[in-house]
Amino acid sequence: MEVHYSSKTNEWTTPQHLFDDLSEEFSFTLDPCSTDENAKCRKYYTVKDNGLIQDWSEDIVFMNPPYGRSIKRWVKKAYEESLKGATVVCLIPARTDTTYWHDYIFNKADDIRFLRGRLKFGDSKNSAPFPSAIIVYRGAQ
Repeated sequence: MEVHYSSKTNEWTTPQHLFDDLSEEFSFTLDPCSTDENAKCRKYYTVKDNGLIQDWSEDIVFMNPPYGRSIKRWVKKAYEESLKGATVVCLIPARTDTTYWHDYIFNKADDIRFLRGRLKFGDSKNSAPFPSAIIVYRGAQ
């Protein structure tokens, strides 16, 4: 599945090398924001499953949410699930001026890793038009 970069899409397919490096560190068990074609974990939720209403508390989660307006709900969910025991690692745009960064990331995340340069998502030859960050919430597992 090739993702085209425009305001018409909010899905940005995770670069495999980045997922592999993070998975080696965290051993992910759940991808709550995927399609059948791009799921990164054996256990995953699609739009039809609605990962926002599922329980993640027993999982080690890799989350690359849709980057549209719903991203705030996904980041809030990641934070809330970490309070219930889940470890959640998020790949999101580094939009530090947004309310969700101030409400659910700053002073709440256990680790914020700003990525150098700009990622190339999916099979694109071009870099994303925004910087990215890895947010880590370490649940009480």
